[in-house]
Amino acid sequence: MRAMKISKYLHSCLLFEHEGEKLLFDPGKYSSIEGRVKPETFADVATVVLTHDHPDHLYMESLKPILAKSGAAVIANGEVAAKLRKEGIEAIVLDEGTRQAGPFVLRAIAAQHEPILSDTLPRNTAFLVNERVLNPGDSLAPSLAEWKGVELLILPVMAPFLTEVGVAAFARQMEPRRILPVHDGYAKEFFLEQRYLNYGAYFEKLRVQFHPLTEPGASIEL
Repeated sequence: MRAMKISKYLHSCLLFEHEGEKLLFDPGKYSSIEGRVKPETFADVATVVLTHDHPDHLYMESLKPILAKSGAAVIANGEVAAKLRKEGIEAIVLDEGTRQAGPFVLRAIAAQHEPILSDTLPRNTAFLVNERVLNPGDSLAPSLAEWKGVELLILPVMAPFLTEVGVAAFARQMEPRRILPVHDGYAKEFFLEQRYLNYGAYFEKLRVQFHPLTEPGASIEL
């Protein structure tokens, strides 16, 4: 099995590389707002995948320059696709089921966004990549337990709707072999370091490998 490389570009922005092709998840506001991540970093991306309509995942001021430089195809659920269409961006709609994107097989899974202080929740779509990596977006839905034992879990660890106890409980439920923490773009570096030492020690006891990628472009391989 050929290696798949995953690089983190702050918060929930993830670049997958496999068999010479690149796929990008959620280039949101917290990745680009400080200028630490530039659109040209993604000039050779073939596909952009968006999990839901929140600015830390879908930010037009970040997305449009990336698409202009790369010409990438966009895959998103119907709600996100409708918003993009108003901005002149056509997206491939994938609410549920599978779709091939070069060497990547994407399985879209409806997974409810976690509760927030809003009258409405965006439609959140989790994605299973090549049956090896589960990116839940902003969901810890019990239904995701169908993919218990996944090789790598992309795990949101900081948000108004999260506690460390809740994060740990979801991870225990999922029993992944490895964890890549995300949704941490608004935390100070000293705080991230402290919390990731705590998470790392916790998951080590469970024999789960924890990968705290904090610098833009830091990566792991599967």
